[in-house]
Amino acid sequence: MLKYLLKRMIATIITIFIVIAITFFLMHAIPGGPFNLMNPKMTPGMIEAMNTRYHLDEPVLIQFFNYLKTLMQGDLGPSYQKLGVPVNVILMQAFPVSAKVGTVAIVVVVFVGMGLGICSALRKDRGIDKGITFLTTLGVSVPNFVIASMVLYFFSERIGILPSNGLYSWKHYIGPVISLSIFSISFLTRLMATTLDNVLNQDYIRTCRANGLPEYRVIFFHGVRNAMLPILAYLGPTVASILTGSFVTEKVFTIPGMGGLFINSINNRDYMVIMGTTLFYSVLVVGIIFLIDVVYMFIDPRIKLEK
Repeated sequence: MLKYLLKRMIATIITIFIVIAITFFLMHAIPGGPFNLMNPKMTPGMIEAMNTRYHLDEPVLIQFFNYLKTLMQGDLGPSYQKLGVPVNVILMQAFPVSAKVGTVAIVVVVFVGMGLGICSALRKDRGIDKGITFLTTLGVSVPNFVIASMVLYFFSERIGILPSNGLYSWKHYIGPVISLSIFSISFLTRLMATTLDNVLNQDYIRTCRANGLPEYRVIFFHGVRNAMLPILAYLGPTVASILTGSFVTEKVFTIPGMGGLFINSINNRDYMVIMGTTLFYSVLVVGIIFLIDVVYMFIDPRIKLEK
């Protein structure tokens, strides 16, 4: 166990360092700078003074090592657009907003996706299975921004039963949650149906039925449990992505979360906010995947962490 944890910790540090390095150098390769776009009235002298103040006039490699030094101290640096506001504070304000919507969306994805998948596997090649297959294929095919736009247009503009922006009541969550969860529900449903159908055709399932076990125990205690491994593998990065907010969804519904923050930081060349959001997302993804690897061992005792 300790050997495995040490290996994963080293691999995690290397992965995050690579993400930081790639993001940093690609970010500085983009034409323009944070102060060129801040105020059209800023003179070249003012822009040069701001670049000197924040050490943006130094070589990129030196800037990179300076950033690593501050990062080791837990400081993500200052925002170049919101002068005087640390990136740590900005992320602490944006993430809870995305997490509220994301948590609801994750619950919907897990229960609806797994429920439909189980139903589809148990009614294979019947009418309900064909209907679920058609709907999930449609859900996977339609882009997220189309779903968000359709929800906003029909239910907010035309019918007027859902609010169009913000998060002020439970009704404000419906549109964003639908937009965030449709693709994941569709994909999870097909994955669950395919995996469970394969598991239910295994010899040990036939043995369980031959021994007289109740059908619900065969399906849920032996079938669903052993079908959970690929489900968890998919849910890992999906949970991290939903928790940090969808860029399109938050932009369409005017939600001040991580997605909108990331888009605005790119448009404004706010380097430190770009680095902060990217690093936050990377750590979240790597952390969740690590936890899922540990959960594997409890779901299937045949899996050993050392291997």
